[in-house]
Amino acid sequence: MMIVLTGARIFDGERFLDDHAVVVEGARIAAIVPHSERPDGAARDLGGGLLAPGYVDVQVNGGGGVLLNQDPTPEGIARIAAAHRKHGTIGLLPTLVTDAPQVMAAAIAATREARRLTPAALGIHLEGPFLDPRRKGAHELSYIRDLGRDDVATIAKANCGAVMLTLAPNRVATESIAELARHGVLVSLGHSDASYEEARRAVQAGARAFTHLFNAMSAPTGREPGMVGAALDLDDVFVGLIADGHHVHEANLRNALAAKRHDRFMLVTDAMPPAAGGPDHFDLQGRRVTSADGCLRLDDGTLAGSILTMDEAVRYAVNVVRLPLADALAMASRVPATFLRRDTELGRIAPGYLASLVHLDDELRVLETWIEGQPPNGSEHDAAADNT
Repeated sequence: MMIVLTGARIFDGERFLDDHAVVVEGARIAAIVPHSERPDGAARDLGGGLLAPGYVDVQVNGGGGVLLNQDPTPEGIARIAAAHRKHGTIGLLPTLVTDAPQVMAAAIAATREARRLTPAALGIHLEGPFLDPRRKGAHELSYIRDLGRDDVATIAKANCGAVMLTLAPNRVATESIAELARHGVLVSLGHSDASYEEARRAVQAGARAFTHLFNAMSAPTGREPGMVGAALDLDDVFVGLIADGHHVHEANLRNALAAKRHDRFMLVTDAMPPAAGGPDHFDLQGRRVTSADGCLRLDDGTLAGSILTMDEAVRYAVNVVRLPLADALAMASRVPATFLRRDTELGRIAPGYLASLVHLDDELRVLETWIEGQPPNGSEHDAAADNT
């Protein structure tokens, strides 16, 4: 079935196009053509706004009242994905924070099955448990442990789409990082007090990214660049940014963006159950987490994820950080798709790519989201507006 999307400005992943139409056939984009050359077929006039590649989020602990750690099931993952879809996210990695081995196994199995239920489930992000206790953040200390041979085998054989693993490079041998990378695991460095050299050696061994820059990692000093310095100095590695005004000061975001090529920064949410329409508090492994003043904290004041959604992250990047719109949109779509090795299908509006799209109004609020050519059942505008 063909549908022709017209009436909106188009961002194809790199440039803006006026007076063009997107031709969708089934799950994929067939063509982008000048409006005057659009084919005959079912036309959909979007009535203005901006049509862009749908957002890809590689760090989503929960949303809509669901936490992966508490509900490591295919249905739980589908509910998380449905909640974030209202905010433009067409693909995500459900993210498991540090937990017991049996919970990790359940989350991997659930993700494997969820990929048959929802195309938005692109894989899994295991944030821990192989972390540095000195930089644990909200991760439960009792679950943090060393990486063992059985763990390497379990993660390497997960078979659930993209597998991202956040680990501390000063706690995991470079040989293990190299072995994981050889099996296609997307190793990301985070929650660590590692030195610059420890981080650099991990990248040389195959680590591909740094998890939520500035948060839970060693900061630069005059003679020791630390994890932050390594993330910004090593050109090819990807870097996650939580752009919510709470995790990182806007000036630090601007400084980071000035230091490194923009096509390696990924906007992430680190979203928890209160995000995308959930309640204002939840339980994290027996500890209460409460939403107040726009952020989530444990009772001791520790930040514990966020209530951020990707559309809010894009707006913050543009309106507060003063990032060019094209860069912000790419950081929410094309760059994470590249990190996930899905950049031949996601992150662009181009022939052959999946028709996974977001329609934004002039204020960058989500009007509608398509996933693989399928629009939602009913309008998303009201639901999205209620959460902005």
